Amino acid sequence: MRPQSATVSNPLGTANIGSLIRQFAWPSIMSMLTTSLYHVVDQIYIGQAVGLLGNATVGVTLPFNMLATGVALLIGVGTASNNNLNQGAGRPRVAARQVANGISLLIICGLGVALLASIFLEQLLLAFGATADVLSYALTYGRIILLGLPFLIFTIVGGHLIRSDGSPKYTMLCLASGALLNIGLTPLFLFIFEWGIAGAAWATVVSQFTACSLAAYYLFFRMKTVRLKKHYFRPKWLYISSILVLGSASFFNQIVLMLTQVVLNNLLRHYGALSVYGSEIPLAVMAIIMKVIMLFFAFCIGIAQGCQPILGYNYGAGHYARVKETYKKAALSVIAISLVFFFCFQLFPRQIVSIFGGEGELFFQFSERVFRIYMMFCFVIGLQPITATFFTSIGKPKYGILMSLTRQGLFFLPLLFIFPLFWGIEGIMYTAPIADSFTAVLAIFLIKHQFKDLTRREQLAGNK
Repeated sequence: MRPQSATVSNPLGTANIGSLIRQFAWPSIMSMLTTSLYHVVDQIYIGQAVGLLGNATVGVTLPFNMLATGVALLIGVGTASNNNLNQGAGRPRVAARQVANGISLLIICGLGVALLASIFLEQLLLAFGATADVLSYALTYGRIILLGLPFLIFTIVGGHLIRSDGSPKYTMLCLASGALLNIGLTPLFLFIFEWGIAGAAWATVVSQFTACSLAAYYLFFRMKTVRLKKHYFRPKWLYISSILVLGSASFFNQIVLMLTQVVLNNLLRHYGALSVYGSEIPLAVMAIIMKVIMLFFAFCIGIAQGCQPILGYNYGAGHYARVKETYKKAALSVIAISLVFFFCFQLFPRQIVSIFGGEGELFFQFSERVFRIYMMFCFVIGLQPITATFFTSIGKPKYGILMSLTRQGLFFLPLLFIFPLFWGIEGIMYTAPIADSFTAVLAIFLIKHQFKDLTRREQLAGNK
């Protein structure tokens, strides 16, 4: 199929904003939910089959997944944003070269990340907070899941490109197929074949390969808005640099998340050993909470990702009123959804944690307290991904990077070092709500400033 020309009306620039957000966000939300769900189900099965050390193992290997996701977002968001901006500006050939260079870049980076992580696996696991009891489990689990990192990176990048091509439902199909397969294979490998924690890892790798295969089929054979030619795939710095610029906000956000997780694991190990809980209970509980947060964030990030092509196209086409309307409706949706999760976290923490296995009353006491304090201001968390995506989509990565780094880098991480010095492991719990509130204030400030600029552009365009 031939790509759309600049003269053909694109629904991104004409259709109702609310309808577009639903059209693009729901498949994205479902994609994120299914991806998050198979991580959560993995955690549940591992917790039931292996116990406390299994839950802790997932926590200390989580930074590998975060690193792979960061690389994927760098390439995926950067390539998709460039694609939509160039499509909106009527430059389909440039968009095609951007997409092809993005595909080449993701293959190189996916293999490189997996290889380097495999070489330094034991050293990295110790740096990530593994205790002596957890290390043997983590080595077994880590060696296997690293095989799937290139597939994970390809799938995430492919999802962004497929969504920017106007096929959000196919993105959902890719991720949902992998998630459902993982949900089916994990109990089979764990409880029927009795492969232990290695079984959960192999189920993940097989599922990631399946999702990757579906994404690759679309990118190479079904793209609608661009026509990919062989010589387009030759890496060129002109296109790669623009990908890195627009994808850097999401990348830095994910890398800071990874570094924060590493610091958090080590502080939980250290201050947990000084408390009545010991090192393994805090590590296991925080691993569970991070997986539950993934489900919560699936809605926030899904809405943000769904808005990316709408924001990028309309800003490139000069439809500034539609840009503002998209952000407002997305932000209100995220806040409403976040309030539902807030009440669940406050009212039912024990019930949520018990799904992942019971480890005694001390375990549940700690988990209840962490849930209620750590997620105290979760109803404003969603403003960060929405705002960071907004700035990236309109070609202003500096503000996107600032917004991405703020919560973890400027607020959470420094407080994570300071508070435990005075209040021990209790201090770790209070860092999140304070960081969340400060980040929300900054997001509102930056958006108000940007909206003034968009209004000025509208007025200038109306006077011509």
